[in-house]
Amino acid sequence: MSEPSFDLAYYRARIAALAEKGIFVGTSSWTYQGWIGQIYTASRYEYRGKVANTRFEENCLSEYAETFKTACFDGAYYTFYGAEKWQAMAAQVPPDFRFGLKVPEAITVKRYPTLPKYGDRGGTLNEDFLNAPLFIERFLQPLESIRRNVGPIIFEFSKFYSSEYPEVSAFVADLEIFFSVLPKTWSYSVELRTRKWLGPEYLACLRKHAVAHVWNNWSDMPAVSEQFGIVGEPPTDDLEVARFLLKPGRKYEDAVAKFKPYKITQEINDDARSALQLMIEKRWVRLSRNGTYIYINNRLEGNALMTVLAVLDRIEALKSVPRPAPITPPKPAQGQFDLGL
Repeated sequence: MSEPSFDLAYYRARIAALAEKGIFVGTSSWTYQGWIGQIYTASRYEYRGKVANTRFEENCLSEYAETFKTACFDGAYYTFYGAEKWQAMAAQVPPDFRFGLKVPEAITVKRYPTLPKYGDRGGTLNEDFLNAPLFIERFLQPLESIRRNVGPIIFEFSKFYSSEYPEVSAFVADLEIFFSVLPKTWSYSVELRTRKWLGPEYLACLRKHAVAHVWNNWSDMPAVSEQFGIVGEPPTDDLEVARFLLKPGRKYEDAVAKFKPYKITQEINDDARSALQLMIEKRWVRLSRNGTYIYINNRLEGNALMTVLAVLDRIEALKSVPRPAPITPPKPAQGQFDLGL
């Protein structure tokens, strides 16, 4: 499969043009060495002629932010981070960069999965599910120091079973209580992964609290293009969030095995590309106060950068963006970082 030409300077210019309109396009995480030679420069991370893994993972965010204005930090799902972690991340990006942040599973998991990593908690109900005081204290308060760099806060609710909630109304009732006590000064969004619940009761709750529905391409969910028809107008015009993660029907593990190490496009998902294009073109002429955030995962087609490029090439309004001079690769870095071996 032939890839389109990757003109990094022009790629950056079009990403910046979108951000000026409040449309922030980025990727789901950023620590992928498969992107070296596209947005990453190997010499920044080399030690004795090889890319040092730790050096790359600890420092590539700053180079990522030379191209994109947003990124979804999936790592936030697994633990509560303190202010030091957030400040270290913010120190690598400019003031106009926005992080999309997943809320820790300690808040969004109703019952812990029976997996080895959960130990004795596996299979047990989570006592802190939708614990608003805990969320405010452990998640929001540490973020205060980097508030200007915080974009959408994403509550990802994995698929619920009847043993956890017999029907959507019980979930919506808990969600109502939770959002009613949260501070209104942050941008909240919900990523639902229970297909049959994507309907009026859920959407009415989001509208009441001005919370965005996350358009999500995921294994057990309708494609984003189908969700457009189910949801209709977004629950709030102030914020729109989308995460193009997987081809519906495909398991995460299968996508990893198929596409890793994420260097090239291996499968075109034209339906997802069309939905991406539609979102961007609609928001180009209909601005939202808090912005539109669109995140693309490598596991959608094989390489998120190339997925973005393919969509940018489709958008007529971006063809008038001036083409900057090509970027000259920097000279090999020497002594810039501690050893990361």
